[in-house]
Amino acid sequence: MSIQTILLVVMVGLAAGILSGLVGVGGGIIIVPALVFILGFSQHQAQGTSLGILLLPAGIFAAINYYKQGFIDLKVVLILFIGFVIGGYFGSKISLSLSDTAVKKIFAVVLVLIAGKMLFFEK
Repeated sequence: MSIQTILLVVMVGLAAGILSGLVGVGGGIIIVPALVFILGFSQHQAQGTSLGILLLPAGIFAAINYYKQGFIDLKVVLILFIGFVIGGYFGSKISLSLSDTAVKKIFAVVLVLIAGKMLFFEK
């Protein structure tokens, strides 16, 4: 890996970390598009790499800060975790059965729908 690539990956990680701590996003919204468009990863490679970060407690320090301020409900975290593990397993099976182009289009539609909901609807 070249120095330039390492620096780009560090910058993507910093941006994702800052946005994760700031507004709770990072993996899908920052890392996946950056890996695809800046580093030339396939959609599947980018998603797999982003999921790889979840295997380690990447956001532990940000979570500790939020927990100290009373903004984390551990019961909800546990329930979300169980759903995420099960959903992640089946979602990855579905994703890996689709073409890279199809997954990229699904990813883009999800981002647009979420952005529209957040911009134009209160709840």
